[in-house]
Amino acid sequence: MLNNKKILFATGGTGGHINPALAVAGYIRDNYPDAQILFVGTAVKMEAQLVPAAGYDFRTIDIQGFSRDLTPSGIKQNIGTVIKLLKSSSQAKKIIRDFAPDVVLGFGGYVGGPVLRTACKMGIPTAIHEQNAFPGVTNKALAKTVDAVMLTSPEAEKYIQPKNPCIVTGLPVRGELMNADREFSRAELGVDERPVILSMGGSLGARVINTAVTQLIEERFERKNCYFLHATGKAGVGMFDVIEKEKGINLAENKHIMLREYINDMHRCMAAADIVICRAGASSLSEIQALGKPSILVPYPYAAENHQYHNAMALVKNDAAILIEEKDFTGERLIKEIDALLADRERLETLGENAKKMAIYDATERIVDCIINILK
Repeated sequence: MLNNKKILFATGGTGGHINPALAVAGYIRDNYPDAQILFVGTAVKMEAQLVPAAGYDFRTIDIQGFSRDLTPSGIKQNIGTVIKLLKSSSQAKKIIRDFAPDVVLGFGGYVGGPVLRTACKMGIPTAIHEQNAFPGVTNKALAKTVDAVMLTSPEAEKYIQPKNPCIVTGLPVRGELMNADREFSRAELGVDERPVILSMGGSLGARVINTAVTQLIEERFERKNCYFLHATGKAGVGMFDVIEKEKGINLAENKHIMLREYINDMHRCMAAADIVICRAGASSLSEIQALGKPSILVPYPYAAENHQYHNAMALVKNDAAILIEEKDFTGERLIKEIDALLADRERLETLGENAKKMAIYDATERIVDCIINILK
């Protein structure tokens, strides 16, 4: 088992990489208290705050990604990246030698490259987890040498050439979200039997989603036949003024319109929702699947390798979501889709049921089982 084992996690860059790794580390900490856990990341990305805050030891290497921009500044960055790659490999080697891990795990992001490659060369058991339906560059390269490749979506397998057959584990979803109750959550939010439309564009917000939802609210708020629960994101807080001052909608008098900058009780809001409008990050989609929610997905088109589009298509192919590319996402299109869904309860139920069929509820346990197996 994992008691008395030393486990090194390499991940960073975005919450989509870091949070699944933290979920697995938390499960190990709870079930194998004698295991030792160390995280490796960069000093300048989200992992530098999230990992220590979760109570884990944290070491850093100096690494950055390549630029796809071939301008002088992009070329300069890529030269710097090559230099950092050489330096980071020696940094990774020192960390591995000092910690002496029994297994090294990569959860995405370019930080995993030098750490996992070094571990492979040193003969240490290794595994990576790919969150997206279209694998990142680092994981595609690492798949050829690591002992195990774990996938959130089976769709990803056709894009990689692993040394050993891939293992579909799913993506860990927070327990509070999986256990959230719809009726209890709706009662906590103070909503009645009317449908709840939950919309968001991430912590920073998405201008295209904010603009379309503003038009949806303006066109439909007087009917008061549904609730609008929308997160503007940090960059979209001006939407409050747009709604109240430009559109003349008094939020205090229209309780069925609930605007927030950020949703910090996603388990409650997602459980209460009847329709979800959002980007197509792996974590969001796993939550939608876990709770069986109909969704309208607007993939972020500038994500690496356009992986959000591939994430969304995995649901669309199973008739589990509606996909609207950002270039086609307008207020008029959103109003049309929402009206059609609210008028067709059977269609709503079908989307939700198909999403739920895709959910993997024991993802964390599957990942831990995989770790145990490669240690054997």
